[in-house]
Amino acid sequence: MISVLIADDHAFIRAGVEAVLRGSRYFIVATASNGAEALVAIEEHDPTLVILDLRMPNMDGLATLQELRNRGDQRPVILLTADLNDQIFLALIKAGANGVMLKDGAEERLITCLDAVHDGQHWIEPELVGRAMSLTADGLPAGPLSTLAPREQEVARLVGEGMRNSEIAEALGISEGTVKVHLHSIYHKLDIRSRTGLAIIVNSANS
Repeated sequence: MISVLIADDHAFIRAGVEAVLRGSRYFIVATASNGAEALVAIEEHDPTLVILDLRMPNMDGLATLQELRNRGDQRPVILLTADLNDQIFLALIKAGANGVMLKDGAEERLITCLDAVHDGQHWIEPELVGRAMSLTADGLPAGPLSTLAPREQEVARLVGEGMRNSEIAEALGISEGTVKVHLHSIYHKLDIRSRTGLAIIVNSANS
C-alpha cells in the first residue's frame, strides 16, 4: 500500500479523494485543511505522495510546494485545482510539481495520475500542456536553451522527446550518472526543478 496525504480546505473534496482511492493500492494516511497543517502532517506521517489543493488559506498549494522543495523534500507532489491561469501554472512547473490536475473530472483520472507520478513520471492535464506550449516561459530569458552548453542542449532535446535517463545515456554514449549531472546543471541554469518544466521549455522553443 502507498500512503497519500491530501490537503484541501473543503472536507467534501478530501472525502471524495479518499472514496476514489478506496480499494486501490493507495490509502490516505493523513489529511489537512491548509498548507501550514500539511507541512506539519508531512513531517509527522511521512507520506509517499502528497496531493495539495492550489487555493487554501494559511499557505496555498504553491507556497506549500515551494516550502517543501526549499527544505530539500523531493517527494512527489500533485496539485489539484478548479482552474489555473498561465502564470501560476508556470510557477508550479518551476517549483517542481510532479502532477497538475483539474478538479473537474479528476475522479476519472486520479489513479492514472498517481500511478504515473509514483513511477517517477510527471503527469499534467493534456489541455494544460497545450496551453503551456503556447506560452513564453515567464521569468526566463529569450531563447533560454541558448544558455546551455552543447551537450546540455542535446540532453534537453532528448528530455523534450520524452526519453528517460537510461535512454538518453544510451543515445549519447554516456553514463546515466553523467546524464544526471547535466540535468542538474540545466535545472540550475534555467531555474526549474523538474523534467516537465524542461520538456515544456524545449517544446515551446521548437514550436
